[in-house]
Amino acid sequence: MAIKRYSTTLLLVGGMTSAAHSRATEQIYHIQSNNDAILQSMVAEFALANGDIPTALHNYTVLAIRGNSTSIKQRALNIAIEQENLQSALDIARHWVVQEPKDVPAKFYLAHIALKAHEYELAAQTLNSILTIDPNADLEKILAGIMPDSEVDRNNLLNTLKASQKKDNPSILVLIAGLEAQNGHLEQALQSVNKALRKRPKVTSFILFKANLLTALGDQDETEQWYAKSSRKNSRNLEVRLAEVRFLIKREKPEEALDKLQKIILIWPDSDEALFIAGLTAIDLKDYELAEKYLIELRDSDQYQNEAYYYLAINAERKQQLETAKAYYRLVDGNLYTVSRRNLISIYAHQERLNDALRFLTQERVNYPQHANFLYLAQAEILKKMGHKQAALSLLSEAVENLPDDPEILYAQILLLDPFEDRKHLDQALKKLLELEPNSPTYLNAYAYTLALQNRRLDEARSYAERALNNAPEQASILDTLGYITFLQNDFDTAAKVLAQAYKLNPSLNIGIRYAKSLYMQGSLGEFNVVLQQLNENYKHDPQLAQLDLLVLPHKQKKS
Repeated sequence: MAIKRYSTTLLLVGGMTSAAHSRATEQIYHIQSNNDAILQSMVAEFALANGDIPTALHNYTVLAIRGNSTSIKQRALNIAIEQENLQSALDIARHWVVQEPKDVPAKFYLAHIALKAHEYELAAQTLNSILTIDPNADLEKILAGIMPDSEVDRNNLLNTLKASQKKDNPSILVLIAGLEAQNGHLEQALQSVNKALRKRPKVTSFILFKANLLTALGDQDETEQWYAKSSRKNSRNLEVRLAEVRFLIKREKPEEALDKLQKIILIWPDSDEALFIAGLTAIDLKDYELAEKYLIELRDSDQYQNEAYYYLAINAERKQQLETAKAYYRLVDGNLYTVSRRNLISIYAHQERLNDALRFLTQERVNYPQHANFLYLAQAEILKKMGHKQAALSLLSEAVENLPDDPEILYAQILLLDPFEDRKHLDQALKKLLELEPNSPTYLNAYAYTLALQNRRLDEARSYAERALNNAPEQASILDTLGYITFLQNDFDTAAKVLAQAYKLNPSLNIGIRYAKSLYMQGSLGEFNVVLQQLNENYKHDPQLAQLDLLVLPHKQKKS
């Protein structure tokens, strides 16, 4: 029995004006036993809608305690829990159980709320009561989302459960095992689960819990043996058999997993999950025909349709059937939309048909306007690869007009603008970008570096770089920007210090040259020579190093 929240039912009366609405929420109605419950629940809902929680909770609590409506009690409990008023929730649940002593759902509510309120004695008594009515009740979900966080609370609950009348009930044993496992006592937890399994050996959650404990204990062979034994004894339990398959795949035993999957599919030919795992496993084993056979069955699956199309495309690519792969990629939607279109673009690029890719993506913007951001960026990237920088800029200008508050589009445009020829446009775009994402290290760094390239407003540029570094410390590109700016400000000590960090994180040629120059200007000639030697070794004959070699030439001549 899951603890679930029930949706609010608003009882609206035609012709009720906003003034009446306001009057209803301004007063606290104390419910008399003969009052109309519907009217009072309306008053409570109006109060709730206007943020008057005490009135709503008061009215619903009284209605729940004095009335017999199950839906009212559930609604009252939900409000109390949502507002974290556990005392009111306990009062409501207690009265519900008193009124309906054999109502198991009511007892589930009470046990759940008692645990949430750390009332462990009450929780244990209620659990005992539930198991007296139904010895096979599944108590696992009572703890869902409210497992005690601290070890002290877990031990209090453990001691309470172990002292309860039903301590040997399988459901209680599994709750005990869960708490023991959370405390890190895996061997004890395993013993508790084994006791539960001796009494109820076919319960799926118990079987899987034991497997997880064995895995956590690090005994992979014993875990595999347990799965094999459980699958044999529960040959009609799909969940257990699929769990065994997933474990075998994790252990890198795909052949065994696929063999078991084929047997599973013979019994459950409509199991979407089994078909999907079988398809992916067959792809990994390069059995492409078998993979297609299984994945094609999922074309109408509510859960796996997009995944099936995606992996059918992957499968077709592996078979070098590129047109088939493209057809399948076009059918993919949902979470796999962007990755499928990237793969599709890669196929067009491989076929040297990037113009076709551009036309396709233009049509996609019509068919999938929700993905316009990605599609514009993909088209701009293709145009850049084709050497059509101006066309890419024009496209991104169109994108900015259609998606003016999209920072990714703006940033892509900024990367293409020339820092000297497009100075005004670039400045406007960068300001807009920081309005949209004022704390983005990437965008702060972009603005700082642009100003540094233009050698203007260096104090402002430095502040942007320092803010970026605060938000993303130890990022080489930001350290490089800050080093470049401080070098331009003739603050060579800071430049050398910052660029040393950048060079350590990323010993690239450009960072190395800036670092060497800062050391030279600082007067640290010994360190300068060390860095120059490293650069000459790592980037032999690079023409950019000629400038640095000239710096040491006078010293060489003097020594000679």
